[in-house]
Amino acid sequence: MADTADDRLVEIVNDFILNTCQRRRRVNVDDMMVIRETARLVSVAFDDITSLSTGSVAEFYIEPMLSCIGGIDVMVHLNNHLAIAQGHPPPTQLPAEFHGSVYVFEIIDSEFPGYVYLVFCYLLTEITDDGKYNAVQCRRQYVRYDLALICGGNMQGPAFVAKYPNYESPIRLVSSSDMVWFVRCQWWPTQAAAWSTRHRNYGWPDSATVDRVVGNGCDVVFVTHHLCRQDEGMGKYQWRLSFSRAEIILINSWMPVQQIVYHMLRSFMKTERLTDITDSTGSKILSNYNIKTLMLWACEMKARSWWIDELNVVIS
Repeated sequence: MADTADDRLVEIVNDFILNTCQRRRRVNVDDMMVIRETARLVSVAFDDITSLSTGSVAEFYIEPMLSCIGGIDVMVHLNNHLAIAQGHPPPTQLPAEFHGSVYVFEIIDSEFPGYVYLVFCYLLTEITDDGKYNAVQCRRQYVRYDLALICGGNMQGPAFVAKYPNYESPIRLVSSSDMVWFVRCQWWPTQAAAWSTRHRNYGWPDSATVDRVVGNGCDVVFVTHHLCRQDEGMGKYQWRLSFSRAEIILINSWMPVQQIVYHMLRSFMKTERLTDITDSTGSKILSNYNIKTLMLWACEMKARSWWIDELNVVIS
């Protein structure tokens, strides 16, 4: 029971937020057009690619009045490239999406956690129509992508940024797409082995969700650690492990109230322009990824009752 007029107002706003965040359509017309156009741009140069929609459009299943969906993030990989863990034997069978000839890269740890190198080590050749491959060991060499050459200009870090008209809006607003190239790894990396086995006091994520995450493996994107960007060697060949697939599964397993809190934190970051704050070198200090990481940690460290028993999202 609200004690004062201010308490009652907070209660009304809280109820409004909780009751108006309905489930969104998984992919609307604009999402589909952006993803399709991004794939078309890539296919001009490469015939055999697979794309994955990531970011907020894939993570959120709620649709608040103030949209939490920004630009469309699309990850793209070549179907003749594959990454494996260091010391892992080359696969003898691959899904149908892969090409008849596949270059295999071994993931090698770098000096910085989460950052790795890729070393070309095997060439796979399909020998039957059911996806079985023969592996030939090759001369080992470190690899990289020349993203500027692949995508042309308009690069922001590892992403190629493209803009498209908004097909559902009567005033034709512009949607944007961040396209990131990656190398597919079908296996959960040894660098993150502890995540799947560590003890969880409150049972989130549950074992079925953990199995889904681990079964989806990870990806490797061409990102250099900020301390290595000027290094002639590491700056050209360093990569980073990407767990976007895992994040989508985990965030979609949240309760609606958890997604709402996540949305409100992202909105606060945007309206207060916290992501524009930089350090003395001009590097950004905060990003939406910081909020995502904190929310994932909070969901694991707080009991389900903490989120739903007398929770007030306005005060919290």
